[in-house]
Amino acid sequence: MYERVAREMGELLAGRGIRLIYGGGGIGLMGAIAKAAMSAGGEVVGVIPHALRRKELAYHRLTHLHVVDTMHQRKQMMADLSDGFIAMPGGFGTFEEFCETLTWAQLGLHSKPCGILNVNGYYDHLLAMFDHAAREQFVPVRHRAMIIAESAPARLLDAMAVYQGPPTERWLTRDAT
Repeated sequence: MYERVAREMGELLAGRGIRLIYGGGGIGLMGAIAKAAMSAGGEVVGVIPHALRRKELAYHRLTHLHVVDTMHQRKQMMADLSDGFIAMPGGFGTFEEFCETLTWAQLGLHSKPCGILNVNGYYDHLLAMFDHAAREQFVPVRHRAMIIAESAPARLLDAMAVYQGPPTERWLTRDAT
């Protein structure tokens, strides 16, 4: 099911003319979304560190593949190249990258939409944790509202297309990150 939805997302991105910036792998959901977007005529840019190039079996049939030195460079380049962020179902790396990107939005470093594709309720518990953090006043409600969550790729892309981030005070400059 997850792979089918990843392929659907890749096809939708290509069909809507949205360039996919992703981690550069050719396996798992990363590979499925990239291959589907490429097959549908989309533009796909991968960013992968040298150390993961072989481990993740980098996908080379992309519009462009950037190979960087570190994970930090990977995340920074992906953030710089992207107009928005989508967390597909994934593991610790996905959780960490999404929360970091969300934190950057909270700090006013960007105002790009941050979406979660909540396939089959995969992220229900994480979303509940975010709600709990807001109720307990560890996360301002306006920052909790920055998370766009949908269960269907088309609805997520539609919501992200009209996203207007809350006003945020810029706490840091990019040089301070």
